[in-house]
Amino acid sequence: MPAPIPGSIAPGARKRAGSGVWSLAALVIAALVLLPILSVVAIAFHPSENIWPHLLSTTLPRYLGNTTLLTLGTGALSAAVGAGAAWLVTMYRFPFSRLMEWLLLLPLAIPAYVGAYALVDFLEYSGPVQTTLREAMGWTSARDYWFPEVRSRLMAIVVLSAALYPYVYMLARAAFREQSAGSYEVARALGAGPVGLFLRVGLPLARPAIAAGAAIVMMETVNDFGVVDFFGVQTLTTGIFSVWLESMNAGGAAQIACVILTIILVLVALEKVSRRHSRYYHSARQPRPIARVELKAGAGLLALGLCALPFATGFLLPVGVIGAHALDNPEAWVSKGLVRAFLNTLTVAGSAAAVTVLGALLMVYGVRLTGRRLPRLLLPATTIGYAAPGAVLAVGILIPMAAFDHAVADTVLYLTGFDPGLLITGSAAAIVFAYSVRFFAIAQGALDTAFGRVSPSLPMAARSLGRTAGGSLREVYLPLMKGSVGTALLLVFVDGVKELPATLLLRPFNYDTLATRVHEKASLENLGDASPPALLVIGVGLLAVGLMARAQMRPGST
Repeated sequence: MPAPIPGSIAPGARKRAGSGVWSLAALVIAALVLLPILSVVAIAFHPSENIWPHLLSTTLPRYLGNTTLLTLGTGALSAAVGAGAAWLVTMYRFPFSRLMEWLLLLPLAIPAYVGAYALVDFLEYSGPVQTTLREAMGWTSARDYWFPEVRSRLMAIVVLSAALYPYVYMLARAAFREQSAGSYEVARALGAGPVGLFLRVGLPLARPAIAAGAAIVMMETVNDFGVVDFFGVQTLTTGIFSVWLESMNAGGAAQIACVILTIILVLVALEKVSRRHSRYYHSARQPRPIARVELKAGAGLLALGLCALPFATGFLLPVGVIGAHALDNPEAWVSKGLVRAFLNTLTVAGSAAAVTVLGALLMVYGVRLTGRRLPRLLLPATTIGYAAPGAVLAVGILIPMAAFDHAVADTVLYLTGFDPGLLITGSAAAIVFAYSVRFFAIAQGALDTAFGRVSPSLPMAARSLGRTAGGSLREVYLPLMKGSVGTALLLVFVDGVKELPATLLLRPFNYDTLATRVHEKASLENLGDASPPALLVIGVGLLAVGLMARAQMRPGST
């Protein structure tokens, strides 16, 4: 063996040194992602003013009760609608069944708060429904007839379910399509009818997927602020806004945020437990696909109507109402406020997408490169940000960041005599950080899957040719993963465009995005000015839905 050149570093030492750098990078990124959650817990247990006894005796039971009822109601209704629609389009052929299979995904493009504004405008006293009823029946005032309360907890459940049921629908449809036709043939031979097939065969086999979808729906419901605020339903999320912004008590807001985190962790645990005890396996042979049953005229029209109802409520109604207002107010499209909000949205959502994907790329690669245990344990923990509501993250970000900003500004002022102001909380940087933490799981999941598809022999060959770990990432992995990187960038960008609670709490003074402009204008009953930004948000959402539909249409996808 030739002697090493003096001053050179042995290959093994270089490998260990490079691995250590990537491991350290992964740990730093994980710490930044987990920082807001840990900050919330720390502030809640060490508040400057402990109002926990006051919360327990006054508003907290109401917040908790409304949140529980809203979450359970939305989860149950979304599970019923999503699983039922998935069963119909998977098992039966009826008019436009192939088209409905994809149209049922479109409500994902509609933020729930936009659906709330549209539903109230459609059903309120001066809306088209009640106006038509009064004209047709000769009624002159609200005292002449009964109409359901529009701004109520029940209507909030309907709106949230109409926007969120596609989460259950996608997972349930994939589960139904993966099942073998033999199971249903045996059940039919034993005398099971259509209802029996669903309740005794299809539903038990798809239960883990339905439970996972329902858990996502319930977590999104806990996160919601726009719908419950517009409908006047006091939940834990609205409680954070009230205690923090109205009572100026950050510790109390953090304590309510901890209650929300506890609920989220319980939901995540229940979802994992429900799947852990449910294991269903295919035989070694490729299962025969399910043959769709042709429905007769009446049954086919009924199935079409059942599938069309959630699509119409979750997509057609919001787009129709918002679109009509946009056509009636063309001047709103050229207002300075809209242009400024659009540019701000592109800035913060685009920056967050770039930062999030870059952070996820470095972390996933660092974890795969290192053999150390701690980074591998922290990788799944960083996904908790996606489950944490935006309002919770805002509490965990703004308070420590504001303290850091003031310390930096005071230091610079003392040393130079120049006051730089609040560099993070006084700009959009805090919003970008919140988006990155909230949607880190999306980028991490997409890139972790992409890394797994690259053959290990390719980076090994690159390393044998003298490429460093960074060179292998740049010259081998990234060219093969550019599709997944682009997908992750788009998904994070779309979710950032729609995010409302974190943006409302973290934005600088007089800083609007499309989401906050929609919320502010609609809260003032000005749907004319709210419609253009709402349609822009919907258009961005349609990009993500189209991307998911395209991915599911690829060969071998479910």
